[in-house]
Amino acid sequence: MTISETDQPAGALRLSARDLLCVRGDREVFRDVSFDLMSGDMLALVGPNGSGKSSLLRQVAGLLDVPAGEIVLEGAGAEARLSDHALYAGHLDAVKAPLTVLENLRFWADFYGAPRARISPALEGFELDHLATLPAGVLSAGQKRRLGLARLLLADRALWLLDEPTVSLDARTIGLLGQFMSAHLEKGGLILAATHVDLGISAARSLDLGGLRA
Repeated sequence: MTISETDQPAGALRLSARDLLCVRGDREVFRDVSFDLMSGDMLALVGPNGSGKSSLLRQVAGLLDVPAGEIVLEGAGAEARLSDHALYAGHLDAVKAPLTVLENLRFWADFYGAPRARISPALEGFELDHLATLPAGVLSAGQKRRLGLARLLLADRALWLLDEPTVSLDARTIGLLGQFMSAHLEKGGLILAATHVDLGISAARSLDLGGLRA
């Protein structure tokens, strides 16, 4: 299966996947998956549970082996690694329970080399500022998800890899997330997102993994 775009602006980034194979245990999840994603593009990975959406994201993030095929990010400089340009938000919220909400974001700001001046806007963006001093362990599922997603507003990472980002979010926060995603695309970012719901990005293309061999 191939999803492709051919027009690439000068200086833009392009994420190319060619003939990917994914095997988990003794099971072939998918094969021959190809796509091109360039600056300003979003590709939604759709399909039933078990079709390989999360596995494909993890392959792009470098967290899962790619037994066949290749994944290349072009336009970032020959010395750059794909992982240096990607921010992966998986099923787990990457929240450290003993730390406060503020301390969690300080940790991630330092990890990504982001200015701490971005922490307050990230807290406010996901409406967490009034929870800043609470231990993350006492947050609700939706609040923990918002805290995990607030990392998106900290780091200068062109490629967002989002695995079911709307899980546990209410309608208001889904709307906020959609606004941040649209702004990221308008700035030339790239988004690869696994989802079961419409994320509200009208220009997004989709790759249905449900029809592939599983």
